[in-house]
Amino acid sequence: VQLVESGGGLVQAGGSLRLSCKGSGFSFDDYFIAWFRQAPGKEREGVSCISQAGGLTFYSDSVKGRFTVSSDNAKNTVYLHMNSLKPEDTAVYYCAAILASIPTMNFPPRPTDVISWGRGTQVTVSS
Repeated sequence: VQLVESGGGLVQAGGSLRLSCKGSGFSFDDYFIAWFRQAPGKEREGVSCISQAGGLTFYSDSVKGRFTVSSDNAKNTVYLHMNSLKPEDTAVYYCAAILASIPTMNFPPRPTDVISWGRGTQVTVSS
């Protein structure tokens, strides 16, 4: 199971970015794909996830209404569309695979449930 993020960068407050998470070595059909972020000095936080069929999504209160997660299972790719970015969104963003079904999945997603992590992509929002 391998995950590779892309799409991070530097953006001004109020701007937008789209992160991509490309998976290989497994089928997205069997996993939840979650997005976590970690700012300097803070714990890793689960901010969003999407179910295997894409029918169930979750957002933390800190990003609800601004971020949207979507998936293209044919491409084994999950996207995180981030709008109205704020300086407090600055962090390294990681995608992660969680082997769970809808009844067993924890919300928000927990780092301890992750079976595979991407290497992360830096998002910096300037004020």
